[in-house]
Amino acid sequence: MKTALTIAGSDCSGGAGIQADLKTMTMNGVYAMSVLTALTAQNTTGVRSITEVTPEFLKDQMDAVFEDIRPDAVKIGMVSSGLLIEAVAERLVYYKAVNVVVDPVMVATSGSKLMAEEALAVLKEKLLSLATVVTPNIPEAEILAGIKIENEADMLAAAKRISETYHCAVLCKGGHSINDANDLLYFDGNYRWFYGKRIDNPNTHGTGCTLSSAIASNLAKGYSLAEAVERAKEYISGALFAQLDLGQGPGPMMHNFDLNSHFGEEKISDGKESRK
Repeated sequence: MKTALTIAGSDCSGGAGIQADLKTMTMNGVYAMSVLTALTAQNTTGVRSITEVTPEFLKDQMDAVFEDIRPDAVKIGMVSSGLLIEAVAERLVYYKAVNVVVDPVMVATSGSKLMAEEALAVLKEKLLSLATVVTPNIPEAEILAGIKIENEADMLAAAKRISETYHCAVLCKGGHSINDANDLLYFDGNYRWFYGKRIDNPNTHGTGCTLSSAIASNLAKGYSLAEAVERAKEYISGALFAQLDLGQGPGPMMHNFDLNSHFGEEKISDGKESRK
């Protein structure tokens, strides 16, 4: 069985972060492992507090994983301080990690800030060059490229600049009023649009985490980058289309929308069981 590792923060409400990553990786057919960068107290309405792990403990976690069950892909999400980013980068280089997907998490769906200012420079200097692909949304791509994005031509220019600067592929995610969920993959001087239809669902908590984890899962299974992106977009569309509605703010997606196992059956009051 192929394996994938997520390095990210915890979301106690289960919709984003480590929890969303583990659900996504499992549903995409790989053995999922995790390294925690931080604990967060959050729900669909916002982030209340963040407690980071130490760089030493983060390295210990990575050593424990790589020395025993080597991951076939690594997804990196919320890493909120420069020292932690340096620790992640150092261990990735040491273990010669492959299929590295970096989701440059800077702001939560609720609007809460998740990355310290000093961490951004370290992210650019130490981590992005190790990525197979980086998956910024529009605001994140604007920060990484240093340009304003107002249309699809700007998305292409930003993706090109990020790719050429950090020598990695870039998936610039649409939305944010730029287009109908059309994403742009730029790699090796070439680009491809992945066209999608916006799904009328306000519950988008954890979409970035989910997409990047699905990409990592498919890279782990041997799919090409373009195939991995296509399959990941199909998965996240299904999770959104299921219209799960939980929480008082932008709620989570239904990661298990395609769960057909006997063990996923739900017990009902008359003693019979039905699949949901």
